[in-house]
Amino acid sequence: MDLKGLYEELLKIHGKLEKWWPGSSEEIIISAVLTQNTNWKNVERAMENLKSKCESLENWTLLECVHMLREDLPSLIKPAGFYNIKSQRLIALLSWMKQYEFSIEKISEKSTYDLREELLSVKGIGKETADSILLYAFEKPVFVVDAYTKRLLKRLYNTEFKDYDDYRLAFENSIEQDVRIYQEYHGLIVEHSKKYCNSKPKCNSCGLNNSCFQAKYLQNL
Repeated sequence: MDLKGLYEELLKIHGKLEKWWPGSSEEIIISAVLTQNTNWKNVERAMENLKSKCESLENWTLLECVHMLREDLPSLIKPAGFYNIKSQRLIALLSWMKQYEFSIEKISEKSTYDLREELLSVKGIGKETADSILLYAFEKPVFVVDAYTKRLLKRLYNTEFKDYDDYRLAFENSIEQDVRIYQEYHGLIVEHSKKYCNSKPKCNSCGLNNSCFQAKYLQNL
C-alpha cells in the first residue's frame, strides 16, 4: 500500500487544492459538527443562518455568539439535520472552548496530543470530528480519516483496518508531518471519491484504475 505514491497520483489527476475545508478557524470548528451525517449544501445553509443571526450582535466573535444562542440553535441549524443532537454537541464543544476564552491562539498553544485528548473528552466529538478541527482549524498535523478514505483504500488496495487510528497512523507514518500536505491529501481523496470512486465507481474513467484492486477484479469477471 503506497500511500505516498497515491498522494502523488492524486495530485497529477486533480492538481493542487491547497487548504480544502473552507472558512475561518471559527467557521471550521462549527461546521465540523454540523457536517456529521449530512451533505455540505445543508451545512452551508445552517452556517448562513448562524452568521446572519450573529451579524446583529456586536462585539461578539462567531464562537461566543453561537455559544449564547442556546435556545435558538436547533431552529438555526435545522437545515443540517439532527438539529437537537448537533445543538447539544455544539454547546458542549463551545463550553469547553469557553475556558480558553474562545481563543484559537490559546488553544493552539497546546500540544497536538493533549488537544486531541481534550477534544475527544467533549461529549459528541468523535475522532473524525476532532481530527478535522485539529487539522483545519488549529492546523495541527493530524490526518483526517473519513468514509471516503476507507472506501478508497478498500477498493484500491483491498485493505481494511479495524480501528480509526490504524487508518490515521498508516497515513501519518507514510507521509511527512506537514499540515498543508495533510490538508491537501484529505481534500484530494474527497474530490476523487466524489468524482470517480463514489457509491457506483466510474472505474473506466478513473486515473487510478491500472493499479486498483477492484478495477482489476471487475475486468476479470
